[in-house]
Amino acid sequence: MSSTVISHGAAHHDADNHHHETFLTKYIFSQDHKMIAKQFLITGIVMAVFAMVLSILFRIQLAWPDKDFPILEVFLGKWAEGGRMKPEFFLSLVTIHGTMMVFFVLTAGLSGTFSNLLIPYQLGARDMASPLMNMISYWLFFTACVLMVSSFFVESGPASAGWTIYPPLSAVPTAIAGSGLGMTLWLISMTLFIASQVVGGVNYISTVLNLRTKGMDLWKMPLTIWAFFLTAIVGLLSFPVLVSAVVLLFFDRSVGTSFYLSDLVVQGQILPNEGGSPILFQHLFWFLGHPEVYIVVMPALGLTSEVISTNSRKPIFGYHAMVYSLVGISVLSFIVWGHHMFVTGMNPFLGGVFMITTLIIAVPSAVKAFNYIATLWRGNIRFTPAMMFAIGMVSFFVSGGLTGLYLGNAALDINLHDTYFVVAHFHLVMGSASIFGMLCGVYHWYPKMFGRMMDTKLGYLHFWLTFLGAYLVFFPMHFMGIDGVPRRYYSFTAFPFMEKWVSVNLLITWAAIIAGLAQVAFLWNFFSSIWKGKKAPQNPWGSNTLEWTTPVEHIHGNWPGEIPTVYRWPYDYSKPGHDTDFIPQNVPHSETMSSNLAHDFEGNEEAVRIQNEWNKANNREIIEE
Repeated sequence: MSSTVISHGAAHHDADNHHHETFLTKYIFSQDHKMIAKQFLITGIVMAVFAMVLSILFRIQLAWPDKDFPILEVFLGKWAEGGRMKPEFFLSLVTIHGTMMVFFVLTAGLSGTFSNLLIPYQLGARDMASPLMNMISYWLFFTACVLMVSSFFVESGPASAGWTIYPPLSAVPTAIAGSGLGMTLWLISMTLFIASQVVGGVNYISTVLNLRTKGMDLWKMPLTIWAFFLTAIVGLLSFPVLVSAVVLLFFDRSVGTSFYLSDLVVQGQILPNEGGSPILFQHLFWFLGHPEVYIVVMPALGLTSEVISTNSRKPIFGYHAMVYSLVGISVLSFIVWGHHMFVTGMNPFLGGVFMITTLIIAVPSAVKAFNYIATLWRGNIRFTPAMMFAIGMVSFFVSGGLTGLYLGNAALDINLHDTYFVVAHFHLVMGSASIFGMLCGVYHWYPKMFGRMMDTKLGYLHFWLTFLGAYLVFFPMHFMGIDGVPRRYYSFTAFPFMEKWVSVNLLITWAAIIAGLAQVAFLWNFFSSIWKGKKAPQNPWGSNTLEWTTPVEHIHGNWPGEIPTVYRWPYDYSKPGHDTDFIPQNVPHSETMSSNLAHDFEGNEEAVRIQNEWNKANNREIIEE
């Protein structure tokens, strides 16, 4: 495939003029992919802290359901009169926590940050295909965040129909307090968020296809780029479906249509709606909702691939298999959504089809897990904080993925659906795994983003407290789910069979609080290191990819002179015969004659001829053309 390089003259013009930027154009309305990546990251961190506080609030309610906490009334006002949280506000907390974590943190915070940072850097591009669209993408996301948070300040309170916003709670404004203005704000916020993702996705795909530097064919791209590229394609195909669901929901709420409503009685009044089906909404929602799982996980897998290979000082095991597994996941993610709906009265034959596709998608996921383990096997491992989080990500991906086999079974899911088993499963395989993938990326590329190093000891403290805390929070929930404990319930003391789990809830809540406090160490490390961290060298990890060939000081256009040419794949680590344990992608094969192998030349007869002349002169085996 042909490669395109942005005009060097234009790039030099940019470099000469970036000194004239104002504060607004450099830090606020920036069109530089590096600054936009920082904006996505810091906004995502703020949303993550907000969502974490919400989760600790509802965990306190579950651990001490019959106890009053007067301080809650100070912060929550009428939603916690007398120091006890109201049930409807509890559901609002669960709703907004899930929405923020899935969409604002794990989708925009993860993909928005690292797609923006690494796609131009690792492909050898001066910037994104459209810097203006890139800026618009961030500001749509930021506006969506502001609207979602603002819903806490409306009189009827934020949306409270669960993060999946199933009708009728989301479709009838008078159903409960959270069905009113708060739900309207949720819908507008999500529409803006999806617009942000679509604009960003078009930009990412265009950049990968058109702006690769000379020599950077598809099979020389790092796995990070493959992951971001395929994630953008999946998002572009699935996110608009949720917009269609939201538009129909607006009609039901405001115009009197009946797409999702039929035969309802609200507060003693029979609604006129007939002929609609809430199951239609579930189909539309989960057609996005399940690809969304992989929109969240695949970028984390891409970052983990890079970090594990770099810190094992070994080539990634099975590069082509890793790419094909990402492609397989991307395709299969569109034909498994029905496993969320086994209990909706689905035809058993159709349920069987969704069960088979769900079990099949475990195969490419398992390929990735096995390849990570093979890469680690007998590697010269450096346990940097980034590496710790990468290994933690693989741990959560495997342990959480195994429970997906149970939920993917149509017969077993009837018992486990909507219990804490589901909560445990997706918080491990999607939530914890993706958060750890994102954090491994933050620790690894922090020197490239800010030109400083983060504190390693604080990084280790952050890892161990978060890793142990996450398992203590979510592992016990599997057993609660097997016992039939339903999720989203306000109090366990209202039902005799659930009372025995109150003590377990206490353990989970304390673990959540400790894991939450561990994030204070990360926040201090992150923000203080921006100004006080040790200055970073150009290539602190000894990595091969192109971003580490750029200067530490950020400039427009990324490289001050010519863009590097790529000669090799990104995983030439510990190559026998070479004097160092890494060979950057921009080093020609003519400079590494002692370590070149037959497959390095990809059928280039002239390169093979030159190599054979050197081999003959040095009594080495001749490569067959």
